[in-house]
Amino acid sequence: MGRGLGVLALAGALLFVGAATAAPIRHIAPGIDAGEIYLREDGSGPVTGELIKGAGKGLHPAVLFVHWLGDPKTTNHTEFEADAVALAKRGITSLLVDAMWAKPDWFDKVGVSADADVAQAREQIAELRAALDALQALKGVDRTRIAYVGHDFGAMFGALLAGEDARPKVYVLMAGVPTMSEWYLLGKKHPDRDAYVAALDRLDITGSLARSKARAILFQFAAHDHYITAERAAAFAATAPLPRGVFTYDADHSLAVPQAAADRRAWLIENLAR
Repeated sequence: MGRGLGVLALAGALLFVGAATAAPIRHIAPGIDAGEIYLREDGSGPVTGELIKGAGKGLHPAVLFVHWLGDPKTTNHTEFEADAVALAKRGITSLLVDAMWAKPDWFDKVGVSADADVAQAREQIAELRAALDALQALKGVDRTRIAYVGHDFGAMFGALLAGEDARPKVYVLMAGVPTMSEWYLLGKKHPDRDAYVAALDRLDITGSLARSKARAILFQFAAHDHYITAERAAAFAATAPLPRGVFTYDADHSLAVPQAAADRRAWLIENLAR
């Protein structure tokens, strides 16, 4: 999949880029507009999501949000809607997208063919990079102040993105692990597990983090995470460049506690101000 995605502006206030459509604008808070968007390119299905425009005039920092695979109600772009609204009040624009794992049967299909899984993962990375293209092309967005926030698979794909694309200067990576195979094979039996793991190591999460040119990365983990031990959490964060923050919360894998939200919003506001 190429990088030809486009995004439709809200209320005509932003720039049109490529082929896209949008739902009617919602005024979700004083001075803050939001609208569902459909990013797409010829020959592919739509990439859906939501654009929430930062309040105020002038150039706005911007954030690309990528959700987790967890509660079906929030295994989509709505997981981070509250974050985006809070940031919009501080003048930050957000693009929230639905990743491939938003499809209800996606997890059941991975963990069989390593070649197919790697190819699909690379398509997802291309879509994330295209979403960055669309976000940067919006009128009123400061192309030099872009951040990425991802949870669970969103964090792991964010780590892969960090090694390929230097545009996001600030990251928040929540509850990720250092290898893709340990989650693609979670609860599954594979006839040649060792070969599958070796092949999936082409998706080099820690190597990508080590190559990142980001100027600030915040890692958020849960003290009561059923899926991630403290050792795996440490391994995920260890290769990221400095400066980095590593915070652990009294929470489960969802990280749905007020302090985690407050910390990542503060991290984004502070580091996108520079």
